[in-house]
Amino acid sequence: MSQEAERVYTINLGKVWLSPDNQRAKRAINMIKEFAEHHMKTEQIKIDQELSQQVWKRGIRSPPRKIRVKMAKTEDGYVMVSPYEEESAKPKAEEKPKKSDKKSESKEEPAAKPEAKAEKPEPKAEKTAPKEKKADAKKPAAKKSSKKSK
Repeated sequence: MSQEAERVYTINLGKVWLSPDNQRAKRAINMIKEFAEHHMKTEQIKIDQELSQQVWKRGIRSPPRKIRVKMAKTEDGYVMVSPYEEESAKPKAEEKPKKSDKKSESKEEPAAKPEAKAEKPEPKAEKTAPKEKKADAKKPAAKKSSKKSK
């Protein structure tokens, strides 16, 4: 009995997409229950809240096409269906912080660049002065156009 106590399955929910779009997630839950009844040979099925949220996450119209589940028989006689979480996924989560360490090192390099940015505001002050000259140059041009209109 211990061998049958817990099993992992990948359930193909592709046929859900043949249902009307406003009933797909409901049909996916029913298909999971039917699959569990068939494979675990019992009619007492309970679906974990996390699995239900995973199916409904994208709304009623677009449930996932496949879902990986873990079915476990309890002492009370019912089968609990929950999402399957791989053990190998946990070490990958540990690798991600290492990548963020590399990013933090690269963030230190741009710290030297703000010093270069501090030098740039001075040329901006010079650029504002030519704009004033251009404004003065436009004023006489406006006077010339008024003479032509007379």
